[in-house]
Amino acid sequence: MSSSHQSYDAIVVGSGPNGLAAAITLQREGLHVLLLEAKDTVGGGMRTAELTLPGYHHDVCSAVHPMGATSPFLRSLPLRDFGLEYLHPEVLAAHPFDDGTAAALYQSLDETAAGLGEDGESYRRLFEPLIESWPRIDTHVLGPMLKIPRHPVALAQFGLKSLQSGRQIAARFRTMGARGLWSGIVAHSMIPLESLTASAIGFVLTIAGHRGGWPIPKGGSQNIADALKKYFQSLGGVIQLNTTVTALANLPESKAVLFDTSPQQLLKICGDRLSPLYRWQLKRHRYGMGVFKVDWALSEPAPFAAVAARKAGTVHLGGTFEEVAYGERQVWRGQYPDKPFVLFAQQSVFDATRAPMGKHTGWAYCHVPNGATKDMTKSITDQVERFAPGFRDTILAEHTLNTAEIEAYNPNYIGGDINGGVVNIAQLFNRPILGLSPYRTSAKGIYICSASTPPGGGVHGMGGFYAATQALKDIF
Repeated sequence: MSSSHQSYDAIVVGSGPNGLAAAITLQREGLHVLLLEAKDTVGGGMRTAELTLPGYHHDVCSAVHPMGATSPFLRSLPLRDFGLEYLHPEVLAAHPFDDGTAAALYQSLDETAAGLGEDGESYRRLFEPLIESWPRIDTHVLGPMLKIPRHPVALAQFGLKSLQSGRQIAARFRTMGARGLWSGIVAHSMIPLESLTASAIGFVLTIAGHRGGWPIPKGGSQNIADALKKYFQSLGGVIQLNTTVTALANLPESKAVLFDTSPQQLLKICGDRLSPLYRWQLKRHRYGMGVFKVDWALSEPAPFAAVAARKAGTVHLGGTFEEVAYGERQVWRGQYPDKPFVLFAQQSVFDATRAPMGKHTGWAYCHVPNGATKDMTKSITDQVERFAPGFRDTILAEHTLNTAEIEAYNPNYIGGDINGGVVNIAQLFNRPILGLSPYRTSAKGIYICSASTPPGGGVHGMGGFYAATQALKDIF
């Protein structure tokens, strides 16, 4: 490796949102930091590419960024100065139904509640106190749980609500609209809606929406990565691309190494340095559902029957709460639903840079059993067509990724699991192990900071920030 004769204070392996966050946190403290990335661009899950036809720019993984807008760490950085611009769709998320109507999540709590009819008041009672108290508890909820909370009452209020299952929360609502809207948001958790921890993800995403929106980065998710990269370099940080790390011995000398990798890669790279107990714990880390993804080049926007769906940055396709819950339960059991829950986005409706003049992009995925390679293109397209009759006629080209291809693209996505491990009760806070600091490994100077650490998947950088803060405390 070209830098091997040089020494650094810290080395970060992997440049996803958490790797970049860790590198920035350490570099800001005046350390000399090297960031290593196996691919030819930084970004991990924040990459944009011409997957279908020339001029059509598709987000390869993450597309819409509620956590990017609400992350305490990312908000603290001057990313606008480095070219990051967020675009805010009028409707954050729409959930269409077969009768041509749709429930909608708006940034305004009033507007959302007003659209939910007789459930508007229940919705307001559920979310208003949490939206109000969020700034006092956000760093706690988005971090390791084994620490003394500064605002225990506000945190308990969040905990009592969020540790109910998605189904229990849905029981508060009477209308198909409110129940359906909630099911689509909770299904981001990639676990059955009956699971105890499913609601936690639903609450965080909903609160994030009401506080900061569900924005889309202009030009593509790659622009978040590029802004973070430029900021890191402006602080004096060093980046080396096309560098695959297979063993600790290959690295330059340093006092600390932080891995933005899955536990499996950590074991491969430095398993011999870790204690038997820690290795055993890492091997027990469980992965959840995978995803099958489709990107389309389109002649026009998807012709959704519901007006709200045409104005939405994110569209949840799955019908009623019961239907979404049934489909997710089937996937959890290793089966394939005929009508999978589909997450759909049309960034080009809000961002003209994504496609040639007058043309559009479509981005969608559904959940599948971990490691499954069945082609779900037809099932996903059928679900879009169901709520947007005539959608098929707008398709100019398509590109698909199954779980194996997604893992090949980003080795952190084991079996296609984009969340870095299942967010069940055992792994919501104790990822990848149960310990006072989930970022510290058993070996001095070695840390893990990926989505397999709290607070889990998403573009927020909090895992990287906390791991770097731990390293600063322990070593620097």
